[in-house]
Amino acid sequence: MSKEDIHHHYTVKEKLGMGSFATVKRLVRKSDKMNYAVKEIKKVNLSKDEMKTVMDEVVTMGKIEHPNCVRLFEMYESKAKVYMVLELLTGGELFDRIVAKGNYSEKEASELLGTLLSAIKYLHSVNIVHRDLKPENLLYTSSAKDAAIKITDFGLAKARDSSKQDMATACGTPGYVAPEVLQGLEYGPAVDLWSIGVILYILLCGFPPFYHEATKELYKQIKKGQYTFPDPYWKNISAEAKDVVTRLLTVDPKKRATPDEILNHKWLAGNASEKSLGEGYGNRLQLMQLKQKLREGVRTIIAVNRFGDALQKTLDTIE
Repeated sequence: MSKEDIHHHYTVKEKLGMGSFATVKRLVRKSDKMNYAVKEIKKVNLSKDEMKTVMDEVVTMGKIEHPNCVRLFEMYESKAKVYMVLELLTGGELFDRIVAKGNYSEKEASELLGTLLSAIKYLHSVNIVHRDLKPENLLYTSSAKDAAIKITDFGLAKARDSSKQDMATACGTPGYVAPEVLQGLEYGPAVDLWSIGVILYILLCGFPPFYHEATKELYKQIKKGQYTFPDPYWKNISAEAKDVVTRLLTVDPKKRATPDEILNHKWLAGNASEKSLGEGYGNRLQLMQLKQKLREGVRTIIAVNRFGDALQKTLDTIE
């Protein structure tokens, strides 16, 4: 980590986003005008544990070099901030891209799945478990048609000392978190395969396999693996695609499919249908995103509003 002033080498531009204790901005390298992203973390706002989380992310990302994982190039540190110089991804989130495209097919879903599994296989081979795979963390490098997709946000990732080391920290995102995490059990890299199963389910029908307004009830569904392939949304989806989903959304992590098992599945061998998933697919995907963002927004307002009863009722009506 360099103690030099980052501003000697880069010009900081506009803000791109904000996280729980970081701000992401565009960065231009002075020597060649190349664009990057910088994650600025104010040290004054962090507890010792939070600072350790930041440094763990730095150590983890420093080990990663894969075409489908966001890259960390440099680190700078001042008295007030830590700066992570990252690859700039301008192509938007996975689901936004699909909604904008207007159609999607099993073939495209199988190709994307192959890409994600190859990246996860690589991460697991270097003893890194992501632990927070979700659509918002899958970004395209650019708006180009052939742009690469990248796994991002390694804030919850765990770099293990060995492939045999289990984890116990409860973390992840509701709806995508694996049953063994919710059960309070020690767990391993299979948690990432469960999350990919949830993403694949959504890719094929436009809505999630597990859903309930009450988080407690949602977690009950996940722990039991309670999901279906309801008609008419799944009527025309192939048995092979459903088999892949089922093998990923297997409650017992020891029986859950591995990256290699799915990469060798016939659905990924070029046999998937190129037929569009239907007119209503894009609308369902967009509606799911809208509900999620609205729900998060309402919950944020409730959290800071002592008189949030009316807003809570509004939240309860979002189905």
